[in-house]
Amino acid sequence: MLIIDKILVSDAIKDTYFACNLHACKGECCVAGDAGAPLEEEEIALLEEVLDEVRPYMSPGGKEAVDWAGVFEYDTDGEYVTPLVKDKECAFVYFENGISFCAIEKAYLEGKIKFRKPISCHLYPVRIKKVGDSEAVNYDKWSVCAPALIKGKTTGEPLYKYLKEPLIRKYGKGWYEKLVTAME
Repeated sequence: MLIIDKILVSDAIKDTYFACNLHACKGECCVAGDAGAPLEEEEIALLEEVLDEVRPYMSPGGKEAVDWAGVFEYDTDGEYVTPLVKDKECAFVYFENGISFCAIEKAYLEGKIKFRKPISCHLYPVRIKKVGDSEAVNYDKWSVCAPALIKGKTTGEPLYKYLKEPLIRKYGKGWYEKLVTAME
């Protein structure tokens, strides 16, 4: 375990080689599970603000879930999460050729909005946990990501490098540079 500016970082971030393989996993991380994607409180307002631009990319079930619940729900721990469609996929998922993608990110990539997607999604398979006054950056090992571990070993890219952009988005470039120095 490392500590970078009071942020705890699991050794698994260095020791795990990872690269998403959507053709193998089909984006199952957006579909499986028992709750929606974790949301930070400020992301709720951002989602409400961009919802009209995101809606055209959402599935009918996703639109219905958001119409019923709004852009967030609470999980069993009382944390903010995205709503689910019939207790299955995230309300912001759409499907293309049997692969699940994020409607929020599609609107972002098409230049419709400036919010890419929830940071928890951008960082996955890393999860951030509150630990007292600090946070812990942990690898969330899940069987649906097994193809990404195989591809990661092939590319030789450790998780902290694979997730460079979202880690900088979350903690800043200076923090990321300290992480890289500590990892290497």
